[in-house]
Amino acid sequence: MSFTLTSREIAPDSTIGSAHVFNGSGCAGQNISPGLSWSGPPAGTKSFAVTVYDPDAPSGSGWWHWVLYNIPASVGELPAGAGDANRRILPAGAVQGLTDYGTTGYGGPCPPPGDKPHRYVFTVYALKVATMDLPANASGAMVGFNIHANELGSASFTALYGR
Repeated sequence: MSFTLTSREIAPDSTIGSAHVFNGSGCAGQNISPGLSWSGPPAGTKSFAVTVYDPDAPSGSGWWHWVLYNIPASVGELPAGAGDANRRILPAGAVQGLTDYGTTGYGGPCPPPGDKPHRYVFTVYALKVATMDLPANASGAMVGFNIHANELGSASFTALYGR
C-alpha cells in the first residue's frame, strides 16, 4: 500500500478557493485550513507532521503556511478548520509551530499581486518518533529540519493560487 494524502476541498493541481486563502496582507479569504486525510503510512510510524509550504514566495527561502507536528500515529485525518489556533480541535498532543506570518496555526495563500500563481505543497510526514521536543516558538525551518531527521516517508499534493 502506498502512502497517500488527499483533501475533499482541494484537488491536486487545482486552484485554491477563497475559503482557504489568507485574510490580511491585501488578501480577503476566510483562512480555513482544508480537511486532510492520509492512508498507507510506512511501518514503524510513531507520529505525523503536516506542512503547507510555498516554494515560490519571493523570500529566498519559500514561505511556511502551516507547520503541525506530534500528531499521534493513530490519527489519519484532520477536519477542515483544524488549523485555527482558537478552535482547539487538533488531536491531543499535536502542536502548531510558527508560520512565516509569525503566528501559529494555518495561514492561507496570499502571494504578491501580479506574480504568476504560486505552488502550495501540502505534505504529511510519517515520523519514527512519537514526539519532537521543540520550543514553542520554533520556526518552520527548525521544525522542517527535525521532520526530515525523523522521516520514514511522506505524501503530498500541490495546488495553486495567484492574484
